Amino acid sequence: MTSTVLVTGATGFVGRYVLEAIQAGRFGGFDRALALPAGMDLRDADALSAWVADQRPDAVIHLAAQSFVPRAIADPRETYEINVIGTLNLIQALDAVGFTGRLLLVSSGDVYGRVPESELPVNAATIPHPGNPYASSKLAAEELCLQWARRTGAQVIIARPFNHVGPGQSDQFVVSSLAHQVVAIKEGLQPAVIEVGDIEATRDFSDVRDVVAAYAALLLSGRAQTRYIVASGVERSVAQVLERMLTLAQVDAEVRVDPARLRRSEQRRMVGDPSATTQDTGWRPQVDFDQTLTDILQSVRSQ
Repeated sequence: MTSTVLVTGATGFVGRYVLEAIQAGRFGGFDRALALPAGMDLRDADALSAWVADQRPDAVIHLAAQSFVPRAIADPRETYEINVIGTLNLIQALDAVGFTGRLLLVSSGDVYGRVPESELPVNAATIPHPGNPYASSKLAAEELCLQWARRTGAQVIIARPFNHVGPGQSDQFVVSSLAHQVVAIKEGLQPAVIEVGDIEATRDFSDVRDVVAAYAALLLSGRAQTRYIVASGVERSVAQVLERMLTLAQVDAEVRVDPARLRRSEQRRMVGDPSATTQDTGWRPQVDFDQTLTDILQSVRSQ
């Protein structure tokens, strides 16, 4: 029997990997992906409601969001309209057709904001303190879905992913940006100098393919009305990532701090504890980080 999962945000970086996993039979038993029609906006409640009533998915993974923090700071209204009102429109459309499946809302590890280093790693007991409009909109979307679940009995699971990277990611993000510079040096397209900002801050980087596998596991066997951390549990500085990338690419380059790239970091160190996710679903990261970086470099070369 065909089991259909609606993927919002299917054209985004992570959404493309989710679609690929479903089509390859690697997404928790779901064998058919359903994406919103081109041009459909979650803010258009009437169009969304009519479409959901026609399609009636068996499950939903809600990825669609305005997720670029500088844009959220510049235009918080737009971010809230997409991330909160768009989510409201989705759950109302599902509610109207008597949806009885599971909804996985992909939130963000950014909801935690500034966490004292003495309280790392972030775990289920860590209290969120959002530090920007994107993060606060994600926390609001979580509460919106959970109150719907409490009121109606809907099966809602929340995923809070930390930084995830992989082939095909926009060079707006730090690891992809560095990879583009490394490849340009390797191919003789720029001098052997890499311009960086603050690369001593640490983050918890996961391979996007591991993140997608976590979403599949949570949608299948996560406990309803529960928030889960999706992370590697490994703390790495951006400097360590760059050093490893240079080694893998066999590139020797000067690393130069560009004052224009320096931004005050809200969080000097960050790492998450995914043990609750592992305990409830059996999921563990599988992709070696060297493989992740190798695949990113190859992806940039192929572009």
